[in-house]
Amino acid sequence: MHVRAVTEAGQGSGTTPSPPIPDHGHAPGPWRLLADLLRPRRRPLALAMTWSLVEAAPALLSGLLVAAAVDQGFLAGRPGAGMAWLGLMGATMFVKAVATRLMFPHLAAVVEPVRDDLVRAVVKATVVRAADGGETPDAAAVNRLTRQIETLRSLLSAMLRNSRELGISVIAALVGLLVLSPVAAALVAGPLVAALAVFARLLRVLVARQRELVLSEETLTAQTAHIVAGLRDIAACGAQGPAKAALRTLVDAQARASRALAWAGTSRRLVVMLGAHVPLIGLLLAAPLLIRHGHLTAGEVVGAATYLFTGLEPALRAILDSVGSWGVTLTVTARRIAGTITLPALPAPSQDSARDGVPTSHELRAEHLTFSYSPQATPVVRDLDLTIGEGEHLAVVGPSGVGKSTLAMLMTGLRRPTGGRMRLGGAPLVSVPEARLRSSVALVPQEAYVFAGTVRENLAYLCPEPTGDEWLRTAVDAVGAGALVERLGGIDGTIEEPSALSAGERQLIALARVHASPAGVVILDEATCHLDPAAELRAETALAARPGTLIVIAHRISSAIRARRVLLMDGTAALTGTHVELIDRSPLYADLVGHWHNDGIRDGEAAGRGLPARER
Repeated sequence: MHVRAVTEAGQGSGTTPSPPIPDHGHAPGPWRLLADLLRPRRRPLALAMTWSLVEAAPALLSGLLVAAAVDQGFLAGRPGAGMAWLGLMGATMFVKAVATRLMFPHLAAVVEPVRDDLVRAVVKATVVRAADGGETPDAAAVNRLTRQIETLRSLLSAMLRNSRELGISVIAALVGLLVLSPVAAALVAGPLVAALAVFARLLRVLVARQRELVLSEETLTAQTAHIVAGLRDIAACGAQGPAKAALRTLVDAQARASRALAWAGTSRRLVVMLGAHVPLIGLLLAAPLLIRHGHLTAGEVVGAATYLFTGLEPALRAILDSVGSWGVTLTVTARRIAGTITLPALPAPSQDSARDGVPTSHELRAEHLTFSYSPQATPVVRDLDLTIGEGEHLAVVGPSGVGKSTLAMLMTGLRRPTGGRMRLGGAPLVSVPEARLRSSVALVPQEAYVFAGTVRENLAYLCPEPTGDEWLRTAVDAVGAGALVERLGGIDGTIEEPSALSAGERQLIALARVHASPAGVVILDEATCHLDPAAELRAETALAARPGTLIVIAHRISSAIRARRVLLMDGTAALTGTHVELIDRSPLYADLVGHWHNDGIRDGEAAGRGLPARER
């Protein structure tokens, strides 16, 4: 997540090493996802494939060597030559074993980093989605997805390890058969092509069945977790029966999906029969006629049978099993993960994006600004048009929960609008470089952030350049934090336990910090609520007097009275004007003023009894 404003939460925007996965605008397909994961590891993948070619030596040469042993050795009355040819075949098996040993480290270099890349992508997507969309991070979903990622890693490892070897073995067997006897190769080709065509159609059914199984398992897991978490309430309400029935329905659905996948999987055996057994039977039946007419020798028949029986048939069976089970599961799992790691699309840059990214002033402008926490939710901010001129002092008021703090987040870029846009100095806020925005806009929330360290470090936290002590003391005195800083030991004093400070004291430090910052726009989101009215007056007056714009999410009526202009939010519309104008034009504002006036009387009574602001 790229934090686009200075915030008193004290969290900058870290950059996490990102996997080569598309993260804006659309979900990659499952095979696109796998390709993106494997692309940075082309070199170890190429080395693994190179050793795989060496591994294929027995599959390529076995039939030729057996045919030579029969025709040029045993049938020619030369058993020693026949044994030599078979000994050469044994040597190819030794070469295969060595190649397998040398291949595995390169395969591990391809597979092992995949899991880390995917976990980072899932967590990143969850955090960004929560930050940009207002969602609560779904820890259970992340946990489920990381299990699916581990499944994907294991499946990818198995697929690369087995399908690589078996696929090359099939190709090597077919090439060897073609070299040995084009006639025998022609007998095999027809049934093999038909078997592969049938399997291609079967794969669609297997993928659909596997997807149904995955979805049913996810639903069962999620609903079971809800029911287990509410067992006490279920027992209290006597709802054991409905809960048991709901679980039984989900278990039955998962069982049906498992049976459907198993039945579909049995069809792979028919494909093996068509692709390997039928050609072998056909070759053996046609062998006497082909030998009699000179199209094949006895050795070539034995060699062709060797290719089919020891090369093509086991490799084809293993490939169909791995692709039909592991491959299908891999496809479905990758599709689920790919859909999950899709991040919210960034707004498309304008044609003049280079110029748009450079604010020309500190004017803030909302253009049809809209924000809702979900597509189905009622917008918190709806179609707001507002211009806050550079140097203006604006108070934002409205009932609790009406969206004032959300508007502050939109003004700083900490939330992205779901409609319309926010501009800073004419530039879309989303296109302003983060460093520029950090130095231009500062937000002080209600709960101020103070960290363990020196007073100087806390006060200069928002200053990008080294700041002199005199500048910091001026800011401290301006907002009325002088006595507090002296009690802490002055500018060089140390704050060892920030929690030992009261909420009002932390607010004073945060207000002095933002006064000393270079920010041209300061937004106070009830940032003086823990101060008494006199301290609030001094701090707001000091911030309004410094160069730049001041926006106050008002906590008391006095903040609205001091502002040059007031924005009233009522949940459906927004109204602007001076304090006096809004009293005449808006009954809601008049009611708020009356409510604030009563609170002010109570504050005054508490002050008369000598109570500090934080105890009222």
